[in-house]
Amino acid sequence: MNTVGTTGSTPRDPQLRGQTVVVIGGSSGIGFETARYARAEGANVILTGRDPGRLQRAASELGALSATAFDAVDSASVARFFRDLSTPLDHVMVTAGRPHYGRLVDADPARARDALDEHLVPVLQIARGAASRMRAGGTLLFMGGTGGRRPGVGQGILSTVTAALPALTANLALELAPVRVNLIAAGFVDTPLSASILGDQLEGRRKQLRASLPIRRVVEASDVAALAVHIMVNTALTGATYDVDGGQQLVAG
Repeated sequence: MNTVGTTGSTPRDPQLRGQTVVVIGGSSGIGFETARYARAEGANVILTGRDPGRLQRAASELGALSATAFDAVDSASVARFFRDLSTPLDHVMVTAGRPHYGRLVDADPARARDALDEHLVPVLQIARGAASRMRAGGTLLFMGGTGGRRPGVGQGILSTVTAALPALTANLALELAPVRVNLIAAGFVDTPLSASILGDQLEGRRKQLRASLPIRRVVEASDVAALAVHIMVNTALTGATYDVDGGQQLVAG
């Protein structure tokens, strides 16, 4: 029998070579990992974040094209950031923001309004600012979650945001075409943000998830980053929500 073999694997070309990726909230966690994966695939990266010191350390480590410190909730800062960019963009990923918990009936109206503004308004502001800077076929990529899909006391405004983001994503995909718009919905991800929220309860949460999740491990920032880069590369994907939660929504807790 004749066979054809190889003595080694053939190196593949980096999938984002020559492309420019902006990561808003790119100084740590999921954003930083996504920027790192994009760099490994040949992309130039531009980082933003709220903490100037942490942002500069991340930019230096990754060899970022540039880094700009601002709060993504500040509409004027978002508009100025995109207006001042001279580089055409291929992909923009947004990981800024943190969840808000608590009973809905106990929520102060002003605080509830702020929570909605923090999660939903930046999506529209970033879409507006980025659209004119992006090449056709590139993607705007937002972060949402799966946890709020199951009603529960204490979910607060999270369930509203969880329901709203897929609808916003689908509509923006139609309005901004041929720029693509997609959403990643994550469950618990082991990041510095998770550690800051859970404090000394973090290890207990990890153990619980290792025992209950179908994948028998905790989802890491690298899992989300790998999905994000795949969505950037695959130009057939738009208007959709992609879950990465290790099956968390399928089990109790």
